[in-house]
Amino acid sequence: MRPNIIELFETTFKECADMPALTDYPTHQTWTYLQLAESVAKYHIFFKNAGIKRGEKIALMSESTSAFVRAYIAIVTYGAVSVPILPGFSTPDAAFIINHSDSRLLLSEKKIWERIGESQLDNLLGVYDLNEGVILKVSDKQFEEAFKSLPANFKAAYPEGFRPEDIKYEKVDLEDLMIISYTSGTTGSPKGVMLPIRSITANAYFAMAQPLHFRGGNALSILPLAHAFACAFDMFYPLALGVHVTLLGKIPSPAILTKAMAEVKPTIMCVVPLVLEKIVKGKIWPALRKQPVKFLTKIPGVDRLIYKKVNKQLLETFGGRLVEIPTGGAALDPEVEKFLLKIKFPVIVGYGMTECGPLVSYSSRYDFVRTSVGAVVYEGDVKIDKPNKDGIGEVCINGAHVMLGYYKNPELTAQTIDKDGWLHTGDIGFVREIKGSKVIFLRGRNKTMILSADGQNIYPEEIEFKLNDLPFVTESFVYQDKGSLVALVYPDYDRAKKEGIDLAGIRRQMDENLAELNAVVGNYERLKEIRLLAEPFVKTPKQSIKRNLYPQEAVFAADEA
Repeated sequence: MRPNIIELFETTFKECADMPALTDYPTHQTWTYLQLAESVAKYHIFFKNAGIKRGEKIALMSESTSAFVRAYIAIVTYGAVSVPILPGFSTPDAAFIINHSDSRLLLSEKKIWERIGESQLDNLLGVYDLNEGVILKVSDKQFEEAFKSLPANFKAAYPEGFRPEDIKYEKVDLEDLMIISYTSGTTGSPKGVMLPIRSITANAYFAMAQPLHFRGGNALSILPLAHAFACAFDMFYPLALGVHVTLLGKIPSPAILTKAMAEVKPTIMCVVPLVLEKIVKGKIWPALRKQPVKFLTKIPGVDRLIYKKVNKQLLETFGGRLVEIPTGGAALDPEVEKFLLKIKFPVIVGYGMTECGPLVSYSSRYDFVRTSVGAVVYEGDVKIDKPNKDGIGEVCINGAHVMLGYYKNPELTAQTIDKDGWLHTGDIGFVREIKGSKVIFLRGRNKTMILSADGQNIYPEEIEFKLNDLPFVTESFVYQDKGSLVALVYPDYDRAKKEGIDLAGIRRQMDENLAELNAVVGNYERLKEIRLLAEPFVKTPKQSIKRNLYPQEAVFAADEA
């Protein structure tokens, strides 16, 4: 009967009352754990007097600031259900989520409300600006009165001021719904993933058993906290342990990020693979390919010294104190992963999905197997459904971390979780037993797999990784067109411009890339042609390509228009 995540918050907030909990960057305004808990207590009084009942839904849509975190923690410790919405969601998607989730309140910010405020929002009692502390919309007098009377009500509840011993949260059941997280991924319209207390708690205990977070450590949060990956590792689990979390608040430029890492000196920092790929491909590899460095890396012994120096410089770029740098949400380029592990950079590739709250598999840097996505978490189990002769099939997950289902969508729930409780991930892969653990290796998405004319299974992501490593390729998308494989490529126009290469020159380079790629892939994986895009691919919050939009919405470069 271990404590659940809400009980962990209560204990840690008391024990770490005077320690820093949250800092906004670059203002450096800091909230201690006691100040965080006091803010949570004010929200609880506000919710109660506004007529919000336990189990009712509260939507939360803003940038990832300390105000967002305090509101989020307040919602879940009150016993309400949090409905986090990514600030970048379109107005129609945001309005759909607010209505579909039956949210009673919206906690947001003025610039977002000005964008979605004209939408038909059916159930809201009101809208509150969590950054400015003002009411943006009132649909119910009780909501308005609860806001106006909050200072007096708080003083009446805590006449001697708010103290650590005042931190106490209502008991919850492990099956209680905690979060409805709406995904808008590569496949289309949002769907509400229902995550219970047990899912978040199971993830928390696995995370706390890893050499990631520790009391007094520093975490630098750069990802949107409304997303399950960042919510887990940049908010819930650090705060359940007593970590100091610094929030950048929005996606930073490289200059801002470099400056922040140097100042914060994080012991852990979660990133999406694209961040690491840009650093390695854009800065490190070009430097290593220049003479005489390129020559020296071919000399045994000397190469190790060079790679050691590269690793040291890269660690210093991240602040110099990193224990591990978890990455996930999308696949990491295998060549980038191979290089980072070769220089002993502490990167770990995990595997997760919102439906598992989010962790499916993870291994520490000491146990990580290259090209894998780690060992299945000990709160769960994994099996391969309908494996072929090579053991490759759909990855299925079972365990305490699996969602309750999709909100108001029993049909999709039944399609995703079978009668025996196995969640069908839609990912294709295989499992190997290594050192007593079930280690997962992914090949691609079930929905993106292409069946060739001669019955071969083609995983476009594997071809894309190889193509992305070729000159002037920023990103690519492989699909089947009239029985042949074709790639859409967004070239590195900036690099081409700097080197004086025009569109015709880029086209010639792509012809060379096509020949080079086709020489190293299987006969059934060879591309017929490469088509250039004029604009970057539309991305999900995890920086994955929204595959459902292509090729139909592709905007081609001028010579192919």
